[in-house]
Amino acid sequence: MIRTFCCTAVASLLLTAGSATADAVSDFYTGKTVRIVNWAAAGGEYDVHGRLVSRYIGKHIPGQPNVVHQTMTGGGGMTAANFLYNVAPRDGTALGIMVGTIALFQAFGDKAIKFDAAQFNWIGTIASTKENIAAWHTAPVKKFEDLLTMEFTTGASGRSSPSFMVPTLVNKLLGGKINIVPGYPGGSQINLAMERGEVQGRYNTWSSWKTTKPDWLRDGKVVILVQQALSKPADLQGPPLLIDLAKTEDDKRIFELMAIGSEMGRPLAATPGVPPERLAALIAAYRAMLKDPEFMAEAKRLDIELDPIVGEEMQKLVVRAISTPPHVVERMKKLLDM
Repeated sequence: MIRTFCCTAVASLLLTAGSATADAVSDFYTGKTVRIVNWAAAGGEYDVHGRLVSRYIGKHIPGQPNVVHQTMTGGGGMTAANFLYNVAPRDGTALGIMVGTIALFQAFGDKAIKFDAAQFNWIGTIASTKENIAAWHTAPVKKFEDLLTMEFTTGASGRSSPSFMVPTLVNKLLGGKINIVPGYPGGSQINLAMERGEVQGRYNTWSSWKTTKPDWLRDGKVVILVQQALSKPADLQGPPLLIDLAKTEDDKRIFELMAIGSEMGRPLAATPGVPPERLAALIAAYRAMLKDPEFMAEAKRLDIELDPIVGEEMQKLVVRAISTPPHVVERMKKLLDM
């Protein structure tokens, strides 16, 4: 009887403590405004994801605070990240939609960085972005091995974009014969260039192909040659992963570092220093949002595929990227002439 009484008393105390913590979080957020700072300009995929999260996460946070979405462009995402790390309140009312390559550029030693990405509290991403090199159907290349024996011209944006960096690494590490034509403003312009015969292919995300050009996939207008990701999407199991084609462990770490940026998708993070109980509540709210029928319906209407990574798994990806051995990073920078 004594043992039963003690166990019951302990359970009651734990339940009371848990309720008190939940009440404290609810009391804090009641009447507050949570600001989600988005590094990207209006209209793009980051903006769409950020606004979608802003519309639904608030009702799942205890106390149901008001949530506002704010654009803060500049520095390729570094302005927003620096603000959140150094200026924004660290109480759980300031969140950010971060650039997916944030850990990559920290590993590179970008001088614009005034933060440690591992110190942000990573909440989650709606979906990882599996990326690939694809060929227009009239190109002679039909599979990855063809890239090693045939000339292939791909369009790209800037030299610091994955559309330039990944094909360059394929050439330098795997012996590819890809001619890269940089300078295109965006993916739509590269698509037009493929149709006109200016280039033979491009680097893109699998979700983007399915959302923007489902007819091209249906009609075989594009052929996926190779994938840049940590794992294959369920509906694209054929083309190989670059990390599986790497010839050495260091080469694999290089492709892995590039892939982590795409796996992170359009990630949401909280500032450093958020009290543990509020961070737990934010992560729980993010999980609940992902199961919200209204959220799911709007994501479907917006053609946003749900393939989330949440909480600790996001944190592990960031740490994995910035823990890349320095000699690997330096070799990668030399290969990319950075």
